[in-house]
Order: sequence, then structure tokens, then C-alpha cells
Amino acid sequence: MRKRFDLVTLELFVAVATSKSIAQAAAAENIAASAISKRISDFEAQVGTALFYRQQKGVALTPAGEEMFRHAKDLQRLLDRIDDHMSDFAQGLRGTVRIAANTSAITQFLPEDLALFVADHPDMRIDLTEQTSDEIVMAVRDGIADVGIFSGMIPNPDLDVFTYRRDTLVVLTPKGHPLGTDGPVSFNEFSTHDLVGLQKGSSLQAFIEKRAAEQELELRTRVEVLSFDGVRRMVEAGLGIAILPLGAVEPYLTASNLRMAPVADSWAERTLKVAVRDAEALSRPIRSLMVHLTSEFPEAS
Repeated sequence: MRKRFDLVTLELFVAVATSKSIAQAAAAENIAASAISKRISDFEAQVGTALFYRQQKGVALTPAGEEMFRHAKDLQRLLDRIDDHMSDFAQGLRGTVRIAANTSAITQFLPEDLALFVADHPDMRIDLTEQTSDEIVMAVRDGIADVGIFSGMIPNPDLDVFTYRRDTLVVLTPKGHPLGTDGPVSFNEFSTHDLVGLQKGSSLQAFIEKRAAEQELELRTRVEVLSFDGVRRMVEAGLGIAILPLGAVEPYLTASNLRMAPVADSWAERTLKVAVRDAEALSRPIRSLMVHLTSEFPEAS
């Protein structure tokens, strides 16, 4: 049966072994010498062998005591490391933050934002999943995600919501396509062409369809794909035109057969939101990330 060692007794044992004197150890630890002497005697009885030679002036370690001293010092170093690491967690220097974000945020802004955050917090772990905006709100509400980044068009009851970024929608066409050569493209013009859209569940696609319904326009969606990359490839292949966020288009123009044009309508300027379930109850790691992501989040006092 494994012996259960008392940490206080081990600390006193190390103090006596280091000072070679029960009296000196008692003074250093602010405890009666008789109390230390009894603890050492009980400790020796527990391990079943003498740990000290009692001498006229002080004490000396027996071979068993030397071995116990090495183990006790190793244990103290381990406990110090545990204490340091737990202190880091308490101060927000370690931990895991679960983020759910939509495609717009992941494609445009999050890689750089998270890279800067991790550079400042190297022991923090980011657990990132890509979901639709509706799924993100549910994940934060249900406690599956700590932080959610989603379209500002999505209702977000019972969450604490802040502005993350603003993005701009543009029209994406193949080079040589006549649309957009004379300036901004109206949504009415856009809707008269074959379109490449995102599959159902995408907040961007729902946003575009809602704008079409408001203007009583019928969209001629020819192809539906899962990702922004899929949209770009289909447009480049000439299967239609599309509306995408600026950050999902601009970096790809130089090395592709693609061209973009501004959207004339004011709704092309959108807002991305970042939300948590309860801003006042956040752990230090999550609070640190929120301060990094949005200027609207109050820093801890």
C-alpha cells in the first residue's frame, strides 16, 4: 500500500536536513523544536527507517535520509512549478479560448489578429472552429464556444455583443466581364446576371437574398458552393459573378483572372460582431482576448 506523505512534514524534514539542526530549523520555520522532533520521529516510523543520526551537536542524514532528501527536494521543485503554472492561469497567461467564427472573419481579419494575440500570450491555446453565424450564436449561448464572431445581421438575444470589424462587399467578376467597368454596380444590375452563391446556412448568402427580397428582385443563382475559395474558382471559370467581402477578394486579384467592382448600395458596408455569454464573468484568458479583439470591451480595472 502506497504511503501518504504529509507535505508540511516533508518541508520540515528538508529544513532540518539543510541546517543540520532541529533547533535552527525550528527557529527558521517559527515552530517549536519539540514539535519538529516529534514530526521527524513519526516520519521515520512511517517510512520504517532512521533518517537522521542524532549527534551531540545537531543531526546528520543517514543513507536513507540522503535518498529521502533528494526526493523531497525534487518534490519541492515540482510543487514550485505547479504553483507557477497555476499562477499563470490565474493571471490569464495560460489557458484555452474556444472561438467560433464565420467565414468572413476567418478569411479577412482573424489570422492576423490571433497571430498578434498569441505572440503576446505564447502559452495561450486558441481552439478555433468555422461555423455559420446562426450556429455561432447558439454555440456561445450554449457554452460550447467562449467567443463568437458573426454577422451583425444575426439576432443575438441574451449575449453581450460588441463590434469586431467592419467589412465592405464587392462584386467579383472574371476579367473581361462588362459589369463594373463604368463604376459601382447597383444590386439591380448585379441581379440580371448568372450568379455564384454560397450554400444555404451562410449568413452572407442570407444577407444577399434578403436585400433581393426587399427590392423584389429575383436572383439567378447558377452555382452554390461551400466556401469563398469555391466562389472565386467558379467565377474565374466563367460560371457567374458573385458578391464577396473585400478581404476575400483583393489579395487574389493579381495572380488570377478576376476583377472586382464596388457595390453601389449603402448596405455593402457591413459589421461583424463579437460576443460572449456574460462579459462580467469571463476568465482572465477570455477577457484578455476580448480586449485584444474589440476596442469596445472594457479593460479590467
